[in-house]
Amino acid sequence: MDNVRTVSDTKRDFYKTHTRPINSLYRRVVEEMMVEMHLLSVNVDFTYNPVYALGVVSAFDRFMNGYRPEQDRDSIFAALCRATGGDPDQYHRDAAMIREAAAQLSKEDLLAMASEADSSRADNAFVQQIRQFAAGENFKYCRLLAIGLLSAIEAIDAELLSQDKQLADILNQLGASLKVPDEKLRKDLELYRGNLEKMEQAQSVMADILEADRKKRAEREAAKAEKAAKPDPSESSEKKDNSTPESQESEPKS
Repeated sequence: MDNVRTVSDTKRDFYKTHTRPINSLYRRVVEEMMVEMHLLSVNVDFTYNPVYALGVVSAFDRFMNGYRPEQDRDSIFAALCRATGGDPDQYHRDAAMIREAAAQLSKEDLLAMASEADSSRADNAFVQQIRQFAAGENFKYCRLLAIGLLSAIEAIDAELLSQDKQLADILNQLGASLKVPDEKLRKDLELYRGNLEKMEQAQSVMADILEADRKKRAEREAAKAEKAAKPDPSESSEKKDNSTPESQESEPKS
């Protein structure tokens, strides 16, 4: 019997791929995603799917927004995917495909799909995926998949995310279709959105701190430059002394 990979195995593989330190503000987010993706990767009931990919990509992009140095974001994402047995390029391709498919739908299409009514958009990739989930084909609910559903809803009509009652109705119907308890789906998404708000606040505070630090450095540099531009009083005095002859010769008598 094969040994099941542990979280420690995944973390070790992650830090072999991404070797640079992770900014302390974002470290917890990265490690929580790593553990969540790891647990799914070793769960025999879980099968990778494009809606899950959209959830992973969306959560990573939102939480890691503003990360510095910016070029490290791709390295961190690639390390997350590879350490949990995935391909970062496939995640991006599938996430983009589902987002684009969702964007082709209307709010009415979404409501029809959520209520399992007949849909004229049965050839749409997002609709097909939801139909497969509803039929129990390779479907295991997880928080990242719920985030993928929310991101698809946002692609259909971003205003729905600010319309609490209508969004709740849609999530209720989707939950019923997928046989996911309404309370579970709602709480997972409320927690996700709440954590995003906290991260955005922390990012704002960090940006303010960095800006204040930048201004202080600029002020110090300006003061240093100004000091360097001013003449040294001791040098001026020395020049004056040197310009005065120690003895003066008498003028010749006529």
